[in-house]
Amino acid sequence: MNDSVNVTAVADDGARKKDVKRKMRGIKRSAFAFPYLALSVIFVIVPLFIMLYYAFTDSVTGAFTFDNFKRFTDGWSASLILGKSLLAALVTTVICFLLAYPLALALSSTALNKKFVLVMLFILPMWINSLLRTYAIKIVLSILNVPETGFAIWIRVIMGMVYDFFPFMLLPLYSVLSGMDRSLTEASQDLGASPVQTLFKVTLPLSVPGIVSGVLMVFMPTVSTFAISDILGNTDTYMFGNIINQWFNSSSGWNIGSAYSFILLILIAVTVLIANLITKGKTETGGIL
Repeated sequence: MNDSVNVTAVADDGARKKDVKRKMRGIKRSAFAFPYLALSVIFVIVPLFIMLYYAFTDSVTGAFTFDNFKRFTDGWSASLILGKSLLAALVTTVICFLLAYPLALALSSTALNKKFVLVMLFILPMWINSLLRTYAIKIVLSILNVPETGFAIWIRVIMGMVYDFFPFMLLPLYSVLSGMDRSLTEASQDLGASPVQTLFKVTLPLSVPGIVSGVLMVFMPTVSTFAISDILGNTDTYMFGNIINQWFNSSSGWNIGSAYSFILLILIAVTVLIANLITKGKTETGGIL
């Protein structure tokens, strides 16, 4: 009888110690999130509420108003610039994808000992400050005598954005393609599919998550950029980010700049929502067409 009681007591004590360890382990794990949570509150949530406050208040009286958003449609100048920014971002994203996807395919099929070196050659420019890279592009374009007027000025800006954001398209694509199950492409070829059919029926659908991630990482910052168009372009190539920057640099323009930032935030949120729906749909259907 005493032996059975002792066994039960030992078992209960062991279970109690396991619960204590589990709780302590849980506390320690959650504690790692506190610094990130604090940074998110200070640098994301608080600035977001400040932006919302300025966007919906009058610059003189501080009263609630929608007048800041009326500037967006007055004269259609801001809305036209936003349209040009979206078009430039779309062109930049498409060019980055057309350049990055074949390269990611080639890198993912390269021998393992050469793969790291080749990938690093394309990633190294990301370690250099983006402004320095943009000024380097400006010097190269000047040496090549690329005009700074007419349609050529947009070519300068697009080239700068492609060069700046290309690695952000390459990395997600390479990550997805290098982790893809090669047996699926081999099975497609064994069933008589040509390399082109295998690419469009197997490889491309399976790489949709990487494509969506790359598109988001290029499209969203391109819409809001202003340094590249400032350095490589002129007032004709102003992006929506340039307009926001101008309003925030004026003493009485924070309210309108915040309203424009809110509009851009809504567009980005819609883009992310659409991207998530596309990724979710491909995941549910298995990805292969």
